[in-house]
Amino acid sequence: MKAISDMGPKAVARIAGIFYLLVIVTSPLAMYIRSSMAGGSDASVFAANLLGHEPLYRLGAAADIVSAACYIVVTGLFYVLFRLVNRSLALVATFFSLIGIATGTVGGLFNVAPLTILHGAPYFDAFSTQQLNQLALLSVNLGGQAVNIGIVFFGFYCLSIGWLIVKSTFLPSILGAGMMLAGLGWLTFLYPPVATALMPFNLMTGGLGEGALTLWLLAVGLNAQRWNEQAKVEDTV
Repeated sequence: MKAISDMGPKAVARIAGIFYLLVIVTSPLAMYIRSSMAGGSDASVFAANLLGHEPLYRLGAAADIVSAACYIVVTGLFYVLFRLVNRSLALVATFFSLIGIATGTVGGLFNVAPLTILHGAPYFDAFSTQQLNQLALLSVNLGGQAVNIGIVFFGFYCLSIGWLIVKSTFLPSILGAGMMLAGLGWLTFLYPPVATALMPFNLMTGGLGEGALTLWLLAVGLNAQRWNEQAKVEDTV
């Protein structure tokens, strides 16, 4: 709260928007790079794609790390901004986000494991080339499942943040409705066949909801006067 008082809530909101924009750019980039090399269920094709475009694959892994780090910043700043609306719900939302980030990071570890597997470390000498290729593809598939679980937690996070925005006085309620719609889109990943059947509409709702909030934070920030009014009310509670 002191940091926001020193910087001003509008400046903090815009900083959150900057980091949210980085998430929106880096996370889809990482997913696109991985999917472009997947090769379906053919382990040999995947191995050839990865080894033939290793720098690009490493770029995707780096994008995953940047995305996770930026989302941690967004989560922290959002907690400070929205705790005025409902401290308990803001805290629950923070936990949802951090669990999603942690789960996605585990998925990231599975996704980078093929770099070690396919480079033929000495402890893999007992495996044939085909077995190593299959092991690498299995690792990426497990990573994808972990990422899907993380997306579900982000769905709960977006729902929570959306409700906090609706109940706030310093951001337009329509942005909250958009975030709640985004959360519903991400929650379709609770059952991957449903998520696959609803693509790309569930992805569009997520992108539009989070994208609209990000653009608003970057261009406008928030209503500082109303935020300060809620801060005074919170201080008296």
